[in-house]
Amino acid sequence: MSKRQRSTLAQRSAELAFAVPPVMAHRIARMALAGAAPSERDRREFTRMGAEKTAAFQQSWIAMAMQGWRAQQAFALFWWRACLSPWGPPSAQAIGTQLQSAALGVLGHGLAPVHRTAVANAKRLSRTRLR
Repeated sequence: MSKRQRSTLAQRSAELAFAVPPVMAHRIARMALAGAAPSERDRREFTRMGAEKTAAFQQSWIAMAMQGWRAQQAFALFWWRACLSPWGPPSAQAIGTQLQSAALGVLGHGLAPVHRTAVANAKRLSRTRLR
């Protein structure tokens, strides 16, 4: 994983950390104000909330599984080339770099759908009145 990719992962993590609390505060306040008899508008928002979370986490798991598969293939190719190399096995640093890159790649791909949904909700809900 390149320096740019690590930077993007850190940026997305920070954006997610700042986007989630206002979204939660808005939705919890909205639930509290709605009480036992939520309006049609509130019911739509609460239904949307559940559907978005489910979709984002399903997309996240699929993205992580696919990236994990790609990382596994890359690691197998890395070892195959190392076995055929006349210079011997790779160094511990090269192996560590390969594993770190794979882990950060899986994390980055898994974070993307959740980040996208949370940031979009933060923007949308910041323009939405509670009542």
